[in-house]
This record gives sequence, C-alpha cells and structure tokens, in this order.
Amino acid sequence: MNKIEIKEDVQLPFEQILALYENVRWTAYTKEPELLEKAIQNSLKVWTAWEGDQLIGLARVVGDGLTIIYIQDILVLEDYQGQGIGSQLLQKILKEYQAVRQIILMTDDTDKTQSFYKKNGLFRTDEYQLVTYMK
Repeated sequence: MNKIEIKEDVQLPFEQILALYENVRWTAYTKEPELLEKAIQNSLKVWTAWEGDQLIGLARVVGDGLTIIYIQDILVLEDYQGQGIGSQLLQKILKEYQAVRQIILMTDDTDKTQSFYKKNGLFRTDEYQLVTYMK
C-alpha cells in the first residue's frame, strides 16, 4: 500500500472525481456531472487525498474565506473509510480557516456522521440554541 498524500488545489481528473462521488452514492451530484464539475471549479479551495495516482478522498470549501466558510463536501472512497483520511482533510480545513468567524457544515443526521464531526471538534448548532434553515 502506498502512502496517502493530501494535496491542495491540484488539477483534478474529473473522471476520478465523478467515480469518487458515485462510490459514496452522492447521487444529487452524480446525476448532473457538468454541474458538479463547475461547482468544484468554483470552490474556494479543494483538498484531495491520493494513493499514488488514485483519488481516494476530497474535501471542498465555499464562502468568502474571511468571515464565513461552508465545508461543502468531505468524502472518501468506501474502501478507505475508517482510516483517518476524512479527519486529515477536515483538520486541513480547520487549520487553514482557523481565523474565520463562522465555519458551517450541513450533513446527514446519522450516528456515523455525528461521531465523526464530534471527534474532530465540531458542535451541533442545537447545542447552542441555534437553528439552521434551508430551502
């Protein structure tokens, strides 16, 4: 097994990006691949995890980078989950944007995601008498 390498803002082969999103069954993205490609290009920053030439993980941030960021996506190929790759990606984001006042993330409400984000130092907004709205 090769060493896992985290890279920032590299030229990404879109076929591998699409395969990654398909692997984790994020169909809201994969049913409109052109939109996904533009969304990634328009991200504030993208981090990727590689084993050799294979893309195995991705995290991206949108926002102004000064007062607010949204952690839009963190995903890791299923065969590589549970190895700390998602945590490495998330910690890169948190370090890069530690001076940003609001770091926002919306995710599925499952035991797995709750455990992952708590372990990485994020808090649920309802613990602070806050509410989130969406459309």
